Amino acid sequence: MARPWTVSADGLLVTVRLTLKGGRDAIEGIAQRADGTTVLKARVRAAASEGAANAALMQLLAKSMGVALRDVSLAAGATSRIKRLKIEGPGPALAAALEKLCAVG
Repeated sequence: MARPWTVSADGLLVTVRLTLKGGRDAIEGIAQRADGTTVLKARVRAAASEGAANAALMQLLAKSMGVALRDVSLAAGATSRIKRLKIEGPGPALAAALEKLCAVG
């Protein structure tokens, strides 16, 4: 299965499928969608109210990967379940951390 992230010299671009009001904040692994694309599955307790869910997702990724919140930004999908996030930092090291977090490889 393909990885839902793209590595660059200055970080990662990650495709995430977000579940809102999920009862807990968690990264749940990698899934393949019906259209064949792969996504990182995540859920947050927050609702889609004034960007609260997007902020919760960015905090979850930052904490889970051990990077500062300022290094995680929303690149696309502000109002969609499918989001693209940019994580600044050494791309290969971030990809390795994400693979370990998702238990793939």
